[in-house]
Amino acid sequence: MDRPPMATANAEKMPTRRGSDPSLTGRRAECDGGGAIPGTRFAGREEFTGSLTGEYVDHGEPPWRWYLMTDLTRKPPVYPAESVWCESESLFLIDAQGRTLPDSLPRHRTQKAQLREK
Repeated sequence: MDRPPMATANAEKMPTRRGSDPSLTGRRAECDGGGAIPGTRFAGREEFTGSLTGEYVDHGEPPWRWYLMTDLTRKPPVYPAESVWCESESLFLIDAQGRTLPDSLPRHRTQKAQLREK
């Protein structure tokens, strides 16, 4: 997917900022989120595993950060794209054995919480 998440008319009015975190480039990760179930008014859980590019997009104030994941090794059977944008709080780094690393993205989560408190 070349477009960042939240590509709706209202979202395009929100301030956005693109950036890159080289420390995340190539890191294996997994994320989960919701997705529309075709033909219904419902959403279901979707799970992804892949490699982070390091690219991110912040939306809104306080920022809502999304990271780009490619080289997907796990995705829903009908998911058409080869990449996915993952919301930072639903994204977890994993080690070579596929184990979730604790506090995967602590810097951003702490910064986001501090912004909410202001």
